[in-house]
Amino acid sequence: MARVDAIEVRGVSRVFRGRPVLRNVSTRFERGTVTFVEGPNGAGKSTLLAILAAGLAPSSGSVTFSPLGASPSAFRREVGWLTHEPRTYRDLTARENVVLAARLRGVDPEAAFARVSAVLALDAFAGQSVGTLSRGQKQRVALARVLVHEPSVLLLDEPLTGLDVESVRRCAELFVSERTRGAIVVIVSHVEGFPERVQGARIRLEKGRIVEA
Repeated sequence: MARVDAIEVRGVSRVFRGRPVLRNVSTRFERGTVTFVEGPNGAGKSTLLAILAAGLAPSSGSVTFSPLGASPSAFRREVGWLTHEPRTYRDLTARENVVLAARLRGVDPEAAFARVSAVLALDAFAGQSVGTLSRGQKQRVALARVLVHEPSVLLLDEPLTGLDVESVRRCAELFVSERTRGAIVVIVSHVEGFPERVQGARIRLEKGRIVEA
């Protein structure tokens, strides 16, 4: 299956109930890069991620996934999308959550769990139900779920929420590793100094417009 080499955003706007949330946004994301999307609350950061994930259609403009074109159905197989709220099942264990995600993606569940568990240190609580975990542990499980199929595009909305210092360090190593693997990594984060730790590019949204890139 073809992997995504670049995402081209051209003149994208999004309106919700008559209110513009994104205004004529144009940018490009290349493989082997980490880009941080910054800006105040309500600037349109999560909306931009949702459009990049083909989970939300723009009101105008276009998004092209090279070499797959503009087909959302083809692109969705190549994306790992972490939303602001972790999409996990409270009654399943951490391990069961990750294994289920791997099965849904059609990859070997045991191999996938072993790989992401090593990166995110899940073994210590793998047998606990997610409903009993701390916010940071839940976040690690949610992040593991989006990594199981080794996507060529990672879209991460506040991935460091609730994480302790050691987990933040692991995430820094993970994002550098994903960049080296050739993935396109786009991160919404408010953590000061973190972009510099992973040598990431930065763009800033204000009132739905890119004001810095």
